[in-house]
Amino acid sequence: MSNFGGLVQAVGAAWLMTQLTDSATLIALVQASNTLPIMLLALASGALADIFPRKVILLTAQLIMLAVSVALAVVAWQGLLTPWLLLGFTFLIGAGQALYNPPWQASMGDLVPRADLPAAVTLNSVGFNLMRSVGPAAGGFIVAGFGAAAAFTVNAISYLPLLGALMRWQPRTTPSRAPREAFLPAVGAGLRYVVLSPNLMRVILRGALFGFAGVSVLALLPLVAKAHPQGGSLLFGGLLGCYGLGAIVGAVVNPQIRARFNNENVIRVAFAGFAAAAVVLGQTDSIWLHALAMLPAGASWVMALSLFNVTVQLSTPRWVVARALALYQTATFGGMAAGSWIWGAVAGSQGLGQALTWAGVVLLAGAIIGFWFRAPEFGKVNLEPLNRFREPALRLDLRGRSGPVMVMVDYRIEQDDVPEFLRLMQQRRNIRRRDGARNWSLLRDLEYPDLWTEAYHIATWDEYVRHNLRRTKSDAEVTTALRALHRGEGDPLVHRMIERHTVTPEDDVPLIGKLEVP
Repeated sequence: MSNFGGLVQAVGAAWLMTQLTDSATLIALVQASNTLPIMLLALASGALADIFPRKVILLTAQLIMLAVSVALAVVAWQGLLTPWLLLGFTFLIGAGQALYNPPWQASMGDLVPRADLPAAVTLNSVGFNLMRSVGPAAGGFIVAGFGAAAAFTVNAISYLPLLGALMRWQPRTTPSRAPREAFLPAVGAGLRYVVLSPNLMRVILRGALFGFAGVSVLALLPLVAKAHPQGGSLLFGGLLGCYGLGAIVGAVVNPQIRARFNNENVIRVAFAGFAAAAVVLGQTDSIWLHALAMLPAGASWVMALSLFNVTVQLSTPRWVVARALALYQTATFGGMAAGSWIWGAVAGSQGLGQALTWAGVVLLAGAIIGFWFRAPEFGKVNLEPLNRFREPALRLDLRGRSGPVMVMVDYRIEQDDVPEFLRLMQQRRNIRRRDGARNWSLLRDLEYPDLWTEAYHIATWDEYVRHNLRRTKSDAEVTTALRALHRGEGDPLVHRMIERHTVTPEDDVPLIGKLEVP
């Protein structure tokens, strides 16, 4: 119901802007004002969703969107809306959506087993796009018959059922053994994890490119509809309805397509399909051709974005999944925001047809890029938490914020095993840094060359605990291989040390159960 209201509101806002101004840039900025907040705020929302109960964040986001939507409807009924005021309201609704999306997407992994996640994401897309096939057409009818203010009112009412459902929802969550992260370090941890994960970076960059070029169709569609002699809000809603119908078909056939083709081929087809739609819209004047072009556009949109979404979720452990999804959404919707503005500016200076054609060219380039930057296949890495870490019995009275902590791990490695040891240590370095280690280094003893020491720093003891609890079963494979190369007695020896930056006795950490006297 909330999806339906949002789509009705989007039609009302886009069409109302064509009545308030003839500026192609301002008309395209309606789409940008919805997506820009996601680029700006999604990461913060993702960090909050990984730290605090997701139900609370979801309810807060819905209440924000309800309040803003009510205010928009009231101002619209009073006839006080201006182009910039309309953009301001749509920006605030987008901000609420930015707060809502990461915890909602991350919650899917909490509701279904990991193996069922692709089907769950696809089902969610089916629900959304079912509304997309009905909502825009209904929005066009409402705007044509009752005005944009009525569309805004419908959107405000649509939040109430979801709010009621969220209040009754009792999510099942597993208590975390890790200390709760502070907000800013959590944001940094999410950024670090994604940047140091090549598979995630490839998906995110392709998503940004797809959003940047693909949004041209949605951002300029009001102008396409308005350019027809018999064009109007009904035609605009009808074209969006065709887009939604194509998206439903794409969602339905998506599992069969993914089972038959690898991820990269699906993404290339999606880029190419959307490119064809953009070129048809830009180079033809037939309403029927435009309606037909919107079908593959909708199918391509849902196939690409659902695949990107699933790949991010299945390539990320649960402790950071909301932040990874948020960064993916930041890149994708940031691309949409930039694309809405740029393609609107191109349409204003070079014409609508040129803008859509050039967008099609960029989409084709996105398909070709895949020959060099292939999308990863998901599900090949076991990202379930290892859950083997137990805090060591400490003799010093540390607090959670005590630090920095230096960790040193000693290995005895025979000369013949050094090449394999170094290869594994390169993987270990990436894992350590990705999970929060700093200043990682590998040392070799000059007098005893079989002695190697892995060394790294962690900011605090709490962060050290989190660092170890983040380890996955896939990470454990590297640990097992390193232990197999170790030729010393027992396991590699681990030293955990707290650094002192002064030498005064007052700076010392007391022993547990004993007060040290200087």
